[in-house]
Amino acid sequence: MQQEIEQERRAPVSPAENRIPTHLIDALAEGRLHDPFSLLGPHQVGRRLQIRTWQPGALRVQAIGLRGGLLADFTQVDARGMFVGTPARMRLGQAYRLRIWWPDASGNETMFETEDPYSFGLLLSDHELGLLSGGVHYRLGRCLGAQPMTVNGVAGTRFAVWAPSAQRVSVVGDFNLWDGRRNPMRLRHEAGVWELFIPRIGVGERYKYELLSASGHLLPQKADPVARATEVPPSTASIVAPLQVHVWNDEAWMASRASRDTPDTPISIYEMHAGSWQRDANESNRSLTWDELGDRLIPYVTDLGFTHVQMLPVMEHPFGGSWGYQPLAQYAPTARFGPPEAFARFVDRCHAAGLGVLLDWVPAHFPSDAHGIARFDGSAQYEHEDPREGFHHDWNTLIYNFGRNEVRDFLISGAMEWLEQYHIDGLRVDAVASMLYRDYSRKPGEWIPNIHGGRENLEAVAFLKELNTVVQQRCPGALMIAEESTSWPGVTAPVDQGGLGFTYKWNMGWMHDTLQYIERDPLYRQYHHGELMHSISYAWSERYVLPVSHDEVVYGKHSLLAKMPGDEWQKRATLRAYLGFMWTHPGKKLLFMGSELGQWEEWDHDGALPWHLLDDERHLGIHTLVRDLNRVYATEPAMHTADADPRGFAWVVRDDAVNSVHAYLRQGDAAVGDEPLLVVLNLTPVVRHHYRVGVPGIEGQSPSVWQTILNTDAAVYGGSNAGNPEFMTAQPHGSHGHDQSLELTLPPLSAMILKRST
Repeated sequence: MQQEIEQERRAPVSPAENRIPTHLIDALAEGRLHDPFSLLGPHQVGRRLQIRTWQPGALRVQAIGLRGGLLADFTQVDARGMFVGTPARMRLGQAYRLRIWWPDASGNETMFETEDPYSFGLLLSDHELGLLSGGVHYRLGRCLGAQPMTVNGVAGTRFAVWAPSAQRVSVVGDFNLWDGRRNPMRLRHEAGVWELFIPRIGVGERYKYELLSASGHLLPQKADPVARATEVPPSTASIVAPLQVHVWNDEAWMASRASRDTPDTPISIYEMHAGSWQRDANESNRSLTWDELGDRLIPYVTDLGFTHVQMLPVMEHPFGGSWGYQPLAQYAPTARFGPPEAFARFVDRCHAAGLGVLLDWVPAHFPSDAHGIARFDGSAQYEHEDPREGFHHDWNTLIYNFGRNEVRDFLISGAMEWLEQYHIDGLRVDAVASMLYRDYSRKPGEWIPNIHGGRENLEAVAFLKELNTVVQQRCPGALMIAEESTSWPGVTAPVDQGGLGFTYKWNMGWMHDTLQYIERDPLYRQYHHGELMHSISYAWSERYVLPVSHDEVVYGKHSLLAKMPGDEWQKRATLRAYLGFMWTHPGKKLLFMGSELGQWEEWDHDGALPWHLLDDERHLGIHTLVRDLNRVYATEPAMHTADADPRGFAWVVRDDAVNSVHAYLRQGDAAVGDEPLLVVLNLTPVVRHHYRVGVPGIEGQSPSVWQTILNTDAAVYGGSNAGNPEFMTAQPHGSHGHDQSLELTLPPLSAMILKRST
């Protein structure tokens, strides 16, 4: 019997045996075949093995063994490119290669060898697909997308994409002339995921996906939603990235992070835009690369004493004018400044210098560019079908469907890509308020209530809680910071106590109130005295970051210096006093780049900071003040150890509206010897002599001595150098609830910090 089978296999192949149903070839040729493995690759036809391959434009095809021996000459059974071969001595599952001859430009033949993509079996495990469908995979960057790997001893790239409503999905790229008919993918029905292993495709290859919608409409070629590398915009192709982008050297940093970035430690953040911090004037004013930023930015920021640098979104985005806030590649660092491995080197170098790295991250909305995820498979896959749920009028963008498992997984996995693969120390989550409320910036009739009839976006709330829970479990010490501008309760409360689980929240109310106050003419500040310190009434309701962010220095809002009233001297003095107030107010600090220079013009994302200002002593003084404020903030426990504890702050003078004077104590832990600091603000351009301020003495020791450790009116900062002796002895005159007091000279438009000396 076996002998008869062998004889049948070796018998000449009749034309009828090579015949393939025309409708299948038509579907393939027209890009409509949804199951390419049913047609292509090896198939058992009776007792013979038949190999089918689609090679439009090829001259001839052979199948060869792994050692190069000929297995079969193929017959072209359809002029459009279908070839069929019937090896006489080959069984199903046996490895083979295709040898293909192509015409070249000179009219000669060029031979190319490759393994057959349609000879490989299922790639993604049922377990992975189950996690993805359940929305709990959390590492989609290592599951979907382009994954270089070796399968059955063959090197190549496994492509996988979630597109449940598509009729057909193909991988296209330079390797197949961007022809969607050449590499259609296999659908894993249980998860709506399409997969294909393409041999000999490796790191650096450009690719996209071509999709046919459920209605048979050919969609624009789409970039990979989980691409880990991209072309430099305005080009839009995805790029196959290496599995490991960098060999890290920051083990000590990562191990100590959880004990270092806590509510009782100093956190001072330098917010910056990578493309406009500095530029190379010698090369067409181009932006710096990641490596150049490492050379220049890291020593600059650490010299100023900042503990973290926070970058506006670096996730790839099509429009530079969005500053990254309309991202399309949630898993890929923008290629504008170099490849992914260069960005990883930058982070590693920051850690080596003791500098944390935070990123802005945008899960609230995404742009509708044709190559992106909008209507990705022809349906509202990532977004909502109804624009009342799925469209942001403010930004002309689309809103993620947080109620869909795969979408939540896509976003959380994107966050984990930065935290786990790039060792990012935290994410500042943009536009949280727009996520929490279904009626955010909408008129009546423009939004849909939740299932209870309310305005809260319950799906987004659940997403944020899940996000922060996963980050806390998997990335100890990573900071999750919410930009949330409403009074939503418990933004920084633990999830198990009903909160959203963020580490910190931007204090937008503080920023609004204090800038509104400080921009007033000093003559009228007495009528708005409470604006400056209103934030103290809720300072411990959440854990706060005090931001002076990029949003406050663009779109006609003026630079921080230009906001200040008065002549040039008064503007600089007021800015210095405001910075002194900001650094002594409870809460972590964030300052946008350029404010430390006292720049006059608004931030220009197409330019660079005005570095020449540091040649002017008046602006250099502001720069020096920021450095000294960071030094005092870091070295004086009273400035940071009780940031999240009301015991760390006490009023001394809060009601002197006529003179626009405020005074308060910052207090650490007296049990371990932390000495209190006295902060006095004079926010008028008038020197005030003999101004009495009550101070706490030391039990059993009288009188107390106080040292001026910072005065924003000092000459070194560009001030008038008014003030007091460095050391002052308190007088036994009770004032402001204390049994001792200091008689001070208050410099004009100033902030002073005095420390009790033991």
